[in-house]
Amino acid sequence: MNRIDQRFAERKAAGRKGLIPFVTAGDPLLEATVPLLHALVAAGADLIELGMPFSDPMADGPVIQQANERALARGVGLAQILRWVAEFRGRDAHTPLVLMGYLNPLEIYGYERFARDAAAAGVDGVLLVDCPLEEAATAAALRMAGLRQIFLAAPTTAPARLALLCERAEGFLYYVSFAGITGADRLSIDTVRERVQAIRTRTATPLAVGFGVRDAASAAAIAAFADAVVIGSALVERLAAARTATEAGETARQFLAPIRQALDAAPAAHAA
Repeated sequence: MNRIDQRFAERKAAGRKGLIPFVTAGDPLLEATVPLLHALVAAGADLIELGMPFSDPMADGPVIQQANERALARGVGLAQILRWVAEFRGRDAHTPLVLMGYLNPLEIYGYERFARDAAAAGVDGVLLVDCPLEEAATAAALRMAGLRQIFLAAPTTAPARLALLCERAEGFLYYVSFAGITGADRLSIDTVRERVQAIRTRTATPLAVGFGVRDAASAAAIAAFADAVVIGSALVERLAAARTATEAGETARQFLAPIRQALDAAPAAHAA
């Protein structure tokens, strides 16, 4: 069983909500990447999204755009990221790890080569913003290698397309809480709840909600009806000032600790 599927099954059995932090590979420091991944797990992360730096991250707001720029300026590329994943797996064989990014770097690397190398390094899934369901054949090699392709659904997703997404979803379905870029403060809990509850009638795949989740209060509110919350910009923004790997890890732990506590205290959502 893929680690993503196994982790969500474990959390469902335990009645525990999933915490999915996002960080950008190579930011805030090259040498902080692997220690930071371990720190996220120690702070209660159930699954980690690791961003693959790209020069034109169209779905991301200024905070993550700047993190991408800093990482690219340090020369971070896919080969380095996969080495970091393999190093992380040397100590952690259980925490699912999803690479989030865009098609262009994979196109250059080669899809089949990337699929082979990513699976060997210990990657569990990919979230490719500019590879929607309609273009999923582009990433077929990744799925054939055992990686889960995580799809996005949004408030603007038409009913017919949403039905197809629900049918094809694997690992988890990532629901984007509002139309816009990451980091914006536009979260409407009631609107998201209504949409997530409607999606639940169409799929048994776990549902994670991201965009606009910034703190323990917003995470707990989302966890009342979702299986997991994704938190990225607020964490990346705090990590930017870290000057050492130790400082980055401590910053991550301090930020995630109250969110983990809030999720553990959240009422049970509908089972995935």
